[in-house]
Amino acid sequence: MTTGILALQGDFREHSEMLASIGQASVEVRRPEQLDALDSLIIPGGESTTIARLILRYGFTEPLRAFCDSGRPVWGTCAGAILLAKQVNDLDRPGIETMDVSVARNAFGRQVDSFEANVEMKGLAGGPFHAIFIRAPIIESVGARVEVLGRIEDGAIVAARQGNLLATAFHPELGGDTRLHEYFLTIGAAERPKAGAGA
Repeated sequence: MTTGILALQGDFREHSEMLASIGQASVEVRRPEQLDALDSLIIPGGESTTIARLILRYGFTEPLRAFCDSGRPVWGTCAGAILLAKQVNDLDRPGIETMDVSVARNAFGRQVDSFEANVEMKGLAGGPFHAIFIRAPIIESVGARVEVLGRIEDGAIVAARQGNLLATAFHPELGGDTRLHEYFLTIGAAERPKAGAGA
């Protein structure tokens, strides 16, 4: 199983290192045709407007939408969550727009307003997840098919899942806790055909 990490801008190396620490192979994705060989994909945190611009420039928009629609797991962290959302405030170009959530960019303020918080995550054993928020978004609302997985103390939604799509408003790749990466790798595992299976 190979996980791709969209490597146009942002924290792609940190995700790669986190996956390596749990024995998971990963590929840095810089061309749309690389998506064909992947079992799952991470869209990392970074600057959402820059990543959106590069997605358009390099012809990733439709291939990324098709990947999301294929049922293969896709995880957007921070900027990646913004790009997955169908509705985003203050984003001057389209993202991937496949997850039925509404997201507010920079919801907590500027870089100096970054913070850390313990988040109770549904489906994640071992206690709260220590989350790092850097110019983070919040998920303002979710559609009927979206499951809320995590909120911070004031009730703001910071993690959600819609089938094969996972979104977190924080940066799990910057801490030492591998549980969310391990959780992501389980998404769709039961439905994935074994090698050589099929008609």
